[in-house]
Amino acid sequence: MTEAEIRALILELIGEIAPEADLGSAQDQDDLREIFDLDSMDFANLVVALHDRLGVNIPEVHYNQLFKLESAIAFLRNAIVQ
Repeated sequence: MTEAEIRALILELIGEIAPEADLGSAQDQDDLREIFDLDSMDFANLVVALHDRLGVNIPEVHYNQLFKLESAIAFLRNAIVQ
């Protein structure tokens, strides 16, 4: 999966969780929780959705790597390869 495909998937899933979110406003260094107003349950739903769609395990210790779009893409790209 390319970085662009991972980015699109993350934004697609956020759009399903927070339909009011302005997905076009996301920048790589933005904290996804802040710009899309995701509470802890929304973020947990995002993690579960990523696991379901990509088949990757995301241990809670690594959740902080999913906070920013850029680091989330890098984490998921590496997780998919392994």
